[in-house]
Amino acid sequence: MTFESIDYSAADGIARIVLNRPERLNAMNRRLISDLREAVIAANEDEAARVIVFSGAGRAFCAGYDLDWGTRAEDATQREMAGHWDPVRDYEGMSRNVRVFMSLWESPKPVIAQIHGWCVGGGTDMALCADLIYMAEDAQIGYPPARVWGEPTSVMWVYRLGLEHAKRLMLSGESLSGAEAERIGLASKAVPAADLPSVVEEMARKLASIPANQLALSKLLVNQAYENMGLRTTQLIGTFFDGIARHTPEGIAWRDLAMKEGFREAVRRRDAPFGDYGEGKRA
Repeated sequence: MTFESIDYSAADGIARIVLNRPERLNAMNRRLISDLREAVIAANEDEAARVIVFSGAGRAFCAGYDLDWGTRAEDATQREMAGHWDPVRDYEGMSRNVRVFMSLWESPKPVIAQIHGWCVGGGTDMALCADLIYMAEDAQIGYPPARVWGEPTSVMWVYRLGLEHAKRLMLSGESLSGAEAERIGLASKAVPAADLPSVVEEMARKLASIPANQLALSKLLVNQAYENMGLRTTQLIGTFFDGIARHTPEGIAWRDLAMKEGFREAVRRRDAPFGDYGEGKRA
C-alpha cells in the first residue's frame, strides 16, 4: 500500500507506519493526517498483523502541525468570512484531526510509538494516543503552543501523567527528554537513539506472539477505564479551547508575526524566555 506522506509495510505480525515528510521534520498537513487514517485502517484490516509500530523518518518523530501551511490556511479561512471566526467550523475541522489521532487509541491492535528527535505540539496530540511509548534518551517531547496559539486537543497529557506533572507541562509548555519521560511514567522505556529500533522491535515481536483477540480484550479493558474518567468530554473541551487560544488577541498577533516574519522568528520569540526548543522547531 502506497501513501504520499507515510510509508506503510507489514511483515511477521507487525504493521509499520512511518511518517514520511523528513524535509519538514514530519510536520503534519492535511495529506499526512489523511494518510495516517488510511494506514491505521489498513493495519487493522490485515489479519496477519497483531501490533502496529508507529515512527517517523529522518531527524524527528513529528514537529507538530506545519506552521507554514497552518497559519496561512487559518488566515485564508478568516478572510473568507470577512475577518470573523466561526468556532463551530473550527471545532469541526480540528475534531476531524482528533478522530484520526484517536484511531490509534481505538485500534484493536496495540500501537507502539517509537519517538526520536522532536515530538512537539500537535505531534504530541497524535503520539500520546498510542498505547506504549518508547523514546530515545535524547528525544524531546512537549507542547510549546501552551504558551500562545494552542491547547492540546487529545489532552492525553492529563490521562498519562499525574496531576503535578500534567499541570506543569501544560502550563509551561516545557519539554521532557526521553530519559525524563521514562522517569515520570510518560514513556515505557528510554534508550540510546541507536538502540531504539531494536528495543521497539523486541517488544513488538513479544506482543505479536500473543493472540490478537487477547490483545484486543486487554487494550479495551484498560481504555474503558479511561473513557469512564471522561476522556471524550475532556477532548471536546480541549478542541474548543484550542480554537479559542488561536483566536485570542495574542494568538492572532502571533499568527500574523509568523506570516510576516516567518515561523522561525515567531517560534524564537515565543520560546526565548524559556530558552528551549530552539529556532526552526515547528509546533
